[in-house]
This record gives sequence, C-alpha cells and structure tokens, in this order.
Amino acid sequence: MNKYELTLIVNAKIEDDARAATVEKAKEYITRFGGTVTEVEDWGKKRLAYEIQKMREGFYYFIQFESEADAPAQIEQRVRIMDNVLRFLCVRKDEA
Repeated sequence: MNKYELTLIVNAKIEDDARAATVEKAKEYITRFGGTVTEVEDWGKKRLAYEIQKMREGFYYFIQFESEADAPAQIEQRVRIMDNVLRFLCVRKDEA
C-alpha cells in the first residue's frame, strides 16, 4: 500500500452542507477503490492565486489515504467531473 494525498479546492459559494457532501463523496471514492482514509485536513477558505470560474476564493481540503497504485487514477477520474470541485491534485507521499 502506498501513501497518497488528495488536495481539493471546493467552491466557496455553496452551502456548508453541500461542501461537506463534496468532501464525503471524495472520501467514498477512495474507499470504493480499496483505499483507507487516514486523515482529513480542513484549511478553510483561502484566496486563490488566480481567478477560477470567476471565483477568487475556495475551501482547501487535504485528504491523506493509503491505497494500491491503480486507485489514484480511478479516484481522479471521478473527482474531475464533480461539480463543486474547482481544482484537485493527487500525489504520492514519500516514505520519510
């Protein structure tokens, strides 16, 4: 099992419930493809470096998880089409 981190920037103009549902859906995708979520960091609302879809702010979430090597591609494929996700990035963490 490899360690990964999924970063999500979620739309700041939606309700708290919808934002929480978006993060839960991403976590469900991780578990669906055999991963286990180890930690979720909520960094809150931050100003974006540049405007994305006419928005200047977004909520940042960092989801640490462990999974097999083929799972991140499957997860990214699902997260890419989620409505309220402005940007995402999934990276493998080094064994330090």
